[in-house]
Amino acid sequence: MASSAILVEGLVKRFGDVVALEGIDFEVPAGTVFGLLGPNGAGKTTAIRILATVLTPDAGRAEVLGFDVARSPAEVRYRIGLAGQFAAVDENLTGLENLVLIGKLVHLPTKQIRPRALELLERMGLTEAANRPVKTYSGGMRRRLDLAAALVQRPPVLFFDEPTTGLDPQSRSELWEMTRELVADGTTVLLTTQYMEEADRLAQKIAVIDKGRVIALDTPSALKAKMGSTVIELGMDTRESAEKTLSVLACIDGRAPELDGNTIRITTDEGPRLLMQALRLLDGEGLTPTALAVREPSLDDVFLSLTGHRAEDATSAQPARRRSRKAGVGS
Repeated sequence: MASSAILVEGLVKRFGDVVALEGIDFEVPAGTVFGLLGPNGAGKTTAIRILATVLTPDAGRAEVLGFDVARSPAEVRYRIGLAGQFAAVDENLTGLENLVLIGKLVHLPTKQIRPRALELLERMGLTEAANRPVKTYSGGMRRRLDLAAALVQRPPVLFFDEPTTGLDPQSRSELWEMTRELVADGTTVLLTTQYMEEADRLAQKIAVIDKGRVIALDTPSALKAKMGSTVIELGMDTRESAEKTLSVLACIDGRAPELDGNTIRITTDEGPRLLMQALRLLDGEGLTPTALAVREPSLDDVFLSLTGHRAEDATSAQPARRRSRKAGVGS
């Protein structure tokens, strides 16, 4: 077996004048969750489509369990499962009928198809809905059925392409728990997401992608540690007062403050001292925060610091990328 479940080196993909990937590199050890993070238009879905053999790269290489995705696509497809943002099931069929159909399509032995379908329905908490048409399922139920469909052939590598987009908090939490169970059983999961909390809870290692490039690659804890031990947030009542506050605090020690809407954010290893210094400076200028928070850094702080925008900000996708979706450019 390959030393790594997934290997990506210098991967490049263009769609006309749009460069979706500009030479990304990462490696995913077997039996782990690897997070591929970034805003809409960053190149996450393009990378997944290449690894799933839906697209071919223009340069570089990618391997899944030692098989080159361009030279041995059939071998790769046999070993992977894919669950995306939208349930890829037939809503006119029942949950059981969907899984039986997929079992036939992936050439499971006939005697194994129905027992495997029933096993997965039970695992996903869908046994009572097994004989109902999928069009009667809730969004969370459809997503769990979609995951079951990806698991029919017991793939050792599973691609999750923003699987919790649009899910309610309970359904999202359930999917997180299922992911942990799969990894405990030896499955390797490559997860793309815009949700920093999701990556923080699930991934052992993450790559942050922006505009087709990997701009950070490390464990969640290491990335957060680079931000400092404390984040101080000062909320102001107007944009004007926020900009004035930013100017006043520009002289404080350590990393320069950042402006996010009407909130000024300071990351530091000297939280108590810097907080007192900031409040004294603001008081001297007659500025009073309307909100104050002191907390540990998050991955969202990391992303904001690296890119200047939040990962969940859909407007960060460039117009050229949005216009090119018909040509296959995803997020």
